[in-house]
Amino acid sequence: MQELTSQAILAQITERVKKYRIDMNLTQEEFSKKAGISLRSVTNFESGADVKLTNFIKILKALELADNLEILVPDVSKRPSTFLVSEKQKKRVRNSNRKDEKSTFSWGDEK
Repeated sequence: MQELTSQAILAQITERVKKYRIDMNLTQEEFSKKAGISLRSVTNFESGADVKLTNFIKILKALELADNLEILVPDVSKRPSTFLVSEKQKKRVRNSNRKDEKSTFSWGDEK
């Protein structure tokens, strides 16, 4: 899909959504009610026109495909490379500047 234009990708997505809607035996009007968007938004979307992102998310929810957004835009914190970094790594331990309680230092007047 990387080599496709934005319009070509949009056409593929709208065609797939339309097939899902038809497979659910829903008219555009029934689907618009289920999605909570206007009939005009559904017809515009299926004809390849731009729609608001919130309407697209409502369409995916109505098709029970909203969980697939995780695939579309994965959570960066769940990438395998983040697990390597987040493993508890040993930290360097600094030598304490404090001397032992039993210091050998003397002022010279002690015996």
